[in-house]
Amino acid sequence: MKTFESLFAELSEKAATRPAGSLTVEELDKGAHFIGKKIVEEASETWIAAEYEGADRTAEEMSQLIYHLQVMMINRGITLEDVYKHL
Repeated sequence: MKTFESLFAELSEKAATRPAGSLTVEELDKGAHFIGKKIVEEASETWIAAEYEGADRTAEEMSQLIYHLQVMMINRGITLEDVYKHL
């Protein structure tokens, strides 16, 4: 099972090594505007799932939101520690 930290490490590795066919690399290359739109999309899907689709579907949408948030973190050079200091 992945954790917040292990996902960030995995995505950071993909950003550094840029494996062919990586959707993470593709998203990073599209930039902050594209990533931001994905964050908004997943946030709204999380809300809808919480309202109408149950806990499992909500957790799935939350996991996708976390993924795109972490891609944005990498895109903007924000570390886990940068985020944790605001929690």
